[in-house]
Amino acid sequence: MLMLGFLVGLTGALAPGPTLVATINASLKGGWSAGPRVTLGHAAVELIMVLLIIAGMSVVIGEYSWVIAGVGGIALLVFGGLTVWEARNTRINLTREPEEIAKPFLAGVITSISNPYFWIWWFTVGSALLIGAYTGGVVLALAFILGHWAADLGWFTLVSVSVHRGRFIFSERTYRWVLGMCGMFLILFGAYYLSGVFALPDPAGRNL
Repeated sequence: MLMLGFLVGLTGALAPGPTLVATINASLKGGWSAGPRVTLGHAAVELIMVLLIIAGMSVVIGEYSWVIAGVGGIALLVFGGLTVWEARNTRINLTREPEEIAKPFLAGVITSISNPYFWIWWFTVGSALLIGAYTGGVVLALAFILGHWAADLGWFTLVSVSVHRGRFIFSERTYRWVLGMCGMFLILFGAYYLSGVFALPDPAGRNL
């Protein structure tokens, strides 16, 4: 579950978005430590999401849990497809001029809250996987979220160090390849996840 959280989290961290832009901008002004600080702000918002999902689990874990799992599985396929498509032409620009931004921690909070992808991911894929982990116990749920945060921290720290040194560690081609592989992982895992969901009996005792 720790590795699953890391791999799934890595696909979201790698995808270009507001949090990545905030990390680059903050690193241009504040050095390599900006990445971890942006990640901390991002994780603070995710912690609230995790607590809300777990707190509401008792309401949905019964007859509606399979619906959440099904939506999460479909979302995995969609996000995986979009990631593969985006990997064809995506790039990271490290030559931009630094913009006036908030402090790195606050930037991580703001870019997470203002990103629609963040909310869609947590209300579909994130909630389904977290609920699935939590049904196996608190330890599994904790392992999943720690793996997820480890992916964010590792990637954004790598970006900060690269910006600080003025040269990204990946070539553009390698970055696209890694992002594309992450997208394929989401598609394959989504298909596997859905196969397990629809093999489970529904509340009436029939196979879905």
